[in-house]
Amino acid sequence: MSFIILIACIVCLVLLITWAKLNPFLAFLFVAMLAAILLGIPLQDISKSVNKGIGDTLGSLVIVIVLGAMLGKLVAESGAAQRIASVMQKIFGERNLIWAMSLTGFIVGIPLYYNVGFVLLIPIIFSVAYRYKLPLVYIGLPMMASLSVMHGFLPPHPSPIALVMQFKASMVVTFGYGIIIAIPAIIIAGPIFSSTLKKIPSTNTLSLVVEKKEEELPGTTNSLISSLLPVLIIGVATVLSGFGEANSLLNQILNFLSEPNVAMSLTILIATYTLGIRTGKSLSQIMNVYGEAVKDIAMILLIIGSAGILKQIFVDSGVSAEIASVLSSLTLPPLLLAWLVTAVLRLALGSATIAGLTAAGIVYPLTLQNGVDPNLMVLSIGAGSLFCSHVNDTAFWLFKEYFGLSMKDTFRSWTVMETLVSIIGLIGVLILDQFI
Repeated sequence: MSFIILIACIVCLVLLITWAKLNPFLAFLFVAMLAAILLGIPLQDISKSVNKGIGDTLGSLVIVIVLGAMLGKLVAESGAAQRIASVMQKIFGERNLIWAMSLTGFIVGIPLYYNVGFVLLIPIIFSVAYRYKLPLVYIGLPMMASLSVMHGFLPPHPSPIALVMQFKASMVVTFGYGIIIAIPAIIIAGPIFSSTLKKIPSTNTLSLVVEKKEEELPGTTNSLISSLLPVLIIGVATVLSGFGEANSLLNQILNFLSEPNVAMSLTILIATYTLGIRTGKSLSQIMNVYGEAVKDIAMILLIIGSAGILKQIFVDSGVSAEIASVLSSLTLPPLLLAWLVTAVLRLALGSATIAGLTAAGIVYPLTLQNGVDPNLMVLSIGAGSLFCSHVNDTAFWLFKEYFGLSMKDTFRSWTVMETLVSIIGLIGVLILDQFI
C-alpha cells in the first residue's frame, strides 16, 4: 500500500504543477502533508517532519546558494563572465565551446559541491550563450553533467567519501576507477546528448547577462581568480590538510577554510573589492547588486526547501526502509543490486546523498559475503544515486528555474541527462568488474 501512496503522491505533484499550474512551493507543501496523513504519520508529528525537512534542506544549502547568487550577479555585472567567455572562445574556438564547458565543469567539480559549482558557473554559461547566440541548454548541460558526475561518483564529495569509509575502500583507488567511469559518462551525457537539445527554448528571467564594451571589462587574471576563488580556496585547503597532523592548529584552520560556507563567505569579501570597488563601483552599488541577486533566487529557495519536506515525510513514514527491504531480497549480482536499490531510493527520496547512504546500510553485507570489490561497490551506489532526477530533487528545480524551462523540457534535458549518467556509470562498473 505504501508503494501505491508514494507513486500516487508523485503523480499528483507533477499534475498540480504542470496541469493545474499551482506554484511548486505550495504543491510540494500540500502533497507532503497529504502523503504524511495517508502514510500514517501521527497528526501531532506532521509539523515536526515539515519543519525538519525544510530546515535540514535549507540549513545545508541556503548560505551557499545565496552567496553563490551574489557572486554570480557580481561576476556578471562586472563583466568578468563576459571576459571569461571571450577567453574560452579564443582558446577552444566557437565549435568546441561545449567541450570547453564540460572540461570546466569537470575541473571545478573535483573540489566543489554540486550546488556551489552550479551557482558559481551559471553566469559563465549565460554569458557564453548570449555572446555566441547559442541555446542555453545546449551550452549549459555539458557543464552540469560534469558537475553532477563528480558530485555523485568521486571523493571528496559527501556521499562518495562516506561510502568509502563505510565499505573500507581505498580513497585513491576509488577516485582512479571513478575517473575512468566518469569520462565516458560526461562525454555521452554532456556534449553528445546536449547536441540533440538545440531546439529547447529558454525563457529565463534571471538577469545574469550584462554586455559591456571591451575596455570596460576587468582583466583576465582578475576575472578568472575572482570567479573561481571558491574552487581555489577549497582545493588548496583540502590538499594541504592532507600533509599536516590531524589535530594541529594549521589543519583545523585548513579544514575550516575548506568548508563551502566559509570559502564562499571569504570569496564574497574579496570579490567585493576585486570585481566591485576596484572596477569603480561604490559599496552601495555593490550591495544593490547583492540585493537583486537574492530577489532572483527567493522562489528557488522556497521550492528547494519544500522538496526537502516531501523527502522527510517519506523517511519518517518508513517508506524508504520498506522499499529497501523489498529490493534487498532480490537475487541479483551484488553490484547490480546495489545500483538498483540506490536508484529506487533516489526515485522515492530525491536526494542523491540520502539515497546513497541509505542503500549502503542495506547492501554492505553483500560486500562481506560475496567478496565484491569495495571500490566498485562505492561507484555502483554513486551511479545509482544519480538515477532519474525529477520533481523531488532540489537539483531538478535549480536547473529548471535558472534555465527558465518548462516541466516537459526539464524532464527532456535534465532528467534524461542524469539517467544517462547513472546507467553509463553502472555499465562502467560492470565492465571494470570483469577486469579486476
